[in-house]
Amino acid sequence: MLKKDDFTYFGKFLKPHGTKGEIGLLGESFTLGDECDFVAVEIDGILVPFFFEYKKSKNNDTLIVKVERMNSADEVRFLTNREVFIPREWIEESDNYSWSYFRGFTTEDANTGTLGSIVDIDDSTINTLFVIERGDEEILIPAQEEFIEKIDHKKRHILFNLPEGLI
Repeated sequence: MLKKDDFTYFGKFLKPHGTKGEIGLLGESFTLGDECDFVAVEIDGILVPFFFEYKKSKNNDTLIVKVERMNSADEVRFLTNREVFIPREWIEESDNYSWSYFRGFTTEDANTGTLGSIVDIDDSTINTLFVIERGDEEILIPAQEEFIEKIDHKKRHILFNLPEGLI
């Protein structure tokens, strides 16, 4: 069984491409390496792997993938708009992560302590925000590099140094 802790958010499936079981795959966080031969999708609370027959680049952030054992647009359509996860070990080394990469990271402020986990990224306004869940409340933190003191990618943890009164 696949453990969600071993995976990281990659992006989402788009709509079927053509009629032979190909589908678009939008990478919101980073690019996939050549060794990536499957992705996982959460279905009914369980990560389910979907293997590729092949993948080809459509543009900078979108791939067209042919899913094994799916041979028509109708068969892959149920994947449309589903979130996609990949094993952490497949992340290409990069200093250019999108904000979406940080979903699931735990957070802490150098001054006030534990904040909670990043559950979403709000980019609906000009200022992108981390949506952090702490118990029953939601905290919004501007996604700005100057507020980030340290990132631990292995532990999936961000240490902020936030201005007084922001929280």
